[in-house]
Amino acid sequence: MRKSLLAVLAVVSVLLGGCGYNQFQRLDEQVNAAWSEVLNNYQRRADLIPNLVATVQGAANFEKSTLVELTNARAAIGQIRATPELVNDPAAFKTFEVAQARLGGALSRLLAVSERYPQLTATKQFGALQAQLEGTENRITVARGRYIKAVQQYNVLAREFPTNLTARMFGYHTKANFTVENEKALAEPPKVDFSRQAPAAK
Repeated sequence: MRKSLLAVLAVVSVLLGGCGYNQFQRLDEQVNAAWSEVLNNYQRRADLIPNLVATVQGAANFEKSTLVELTNARAAIGQIRATPELVNDPAAFKTFEVAQARLGGALSRLLAVSERYPQLTATKQFGALQAQLEGTENRITVARGRYIKAVQQYNVLAREFPTNLTARMFGYHTKANFTVENEKALAEPPKVDFSRQAPAAK
């Protein structure tokens, strides 16, 4: 009896492996890991913004509307529950993507406006934030690239035959992915360039 049970389990294991079941498990874990990396880096960027705003507020006559836009964009992201399940909800994922794009745009505009204030951009505190933001934008680009690749592999498995039959049987649906209006933009992180700023104060 025990030998028969072991034989049945062995056959089931082979069948599950051959139909892509094990691949779904592996690729699902890869997507989750890549998504966690994306979230960690987006959170890192969000955490830098209060210090950036506080530093910029010290500049005389700095455009308040730019600061308000950035603060509101960060607050909007804070209202989104970025859980691992978000990748299985295209509508929620799109909302998250749009909110992050809005924050990135607001951040870019604030940095551009800051160039008009050489006294601000020459401070050590602003220089340190500049370096951290540049590094964070690079990490975001890398993390997004890894996530996109992981989801592509998973979605191909969920759509191609015969593994699409396994996907239907076990409820493995395709996962949401980032949209890229300009493919070249994916390979080039947003510019955080202060090369034209005034020399640092001595």
